Amino acid sequence: MAVGKEIRGKIKSFENTKKITKAMEMVSAAKMRRAQERMRASRPYADKIRNIAANLSQANPEYQSPYMRRDATSKVSGFIVVTADKGLCGGLNTNVLRAVTTKLREVQAAGGTAQAVAIGNKGNGFLNRIGVKVVSQATQLGNAPTLDMLIGPVKVMLDDFVAGKVDVVYLCYTRFINTMTQEPVIEQLLPLASTRLAQTATEKAQYGWDYLYEPDAATVIDELLTRYVEALVFTAVAENMASEQSARMVAMKAATENAGSLIGELKLVYNKTRQAAITTELSEIVSGAAAISG
Repeated sequence: MAVGKEIRGKIKSFENTKKITKAMEMVSAAKMRRAQERMRASRPYADKIRNIAANLSQANPEYQSPYMRRDATSKVSGFIVVTADKGLCGGLNTNVLRAVTTKLREVQAAGGTAQAVAIGNKGNGFLNRIGVKVVSQATQLGNAPTLDMLIGPVKVMLDDFVAGKVDVVYLCYTRFINTMTQEPVIEQLLPLASTRLAQTATEKAQYGWDYLYEPDAATVIDELLTRYVEALVFTAVAENMASEQSARMVAMKAATENAGSLIGELKLVYNKTRQAAITTELSEIVSGAAAISG
């Protein structure tokens, strides 16, 4: 029964794997709920600061923030790539990195170069492997990242944009749609498009105030737009984290189901093998008995 023993060993191995994937599925489900709460909690702040920034920028049409200026003299594109620190989450990281690769090829085909800020281990490792210059990074953010963890790395890219070293900045992350669907997104972060700061009639009435600026309008508007850009990045990180936990939960659920299917198939093979061995032994006994009696 050497074959039967080998099959029993495989069954035991798959049962252990099934226990691990089931536990990871349950952990991911709990983390997903908390990640979704953080994602939803980040949206009101970003929306509020967007409205204030939009109203301030329109209240001073004579001043244009460097975050909104378009300068095509530089051919350097910046990428803020948001990925997970860990794997085992299906095609989440692969999909967004594939989209980043496509965009990098477009930039290089146009004769430009690229530099990046890596948020997450997977993106950092990928960018280093393909030779993209990583100017800053933020990894091991944990399950509850804060804005303080992101301000430093993101500011490096923002300073390069203001200084004219980078002419466009793209934000790359995975947008959370629902538990089963996550969408890789590459959107222009800087210069800020007018559509980002567009206001509805209700918002214009709500924020239609006159302002006194201290020390001056330029400083206030620039600082506010900086906070707005940082809020956009933080929201992207929160969306990516919710997507990561959802994708991992689905992947571990599929792995648990597959392990169960394999265990069932192996048990069937084991039973057939065992039955064949018993039948062979019985045949040998009957043949031996017949030979002795004959």
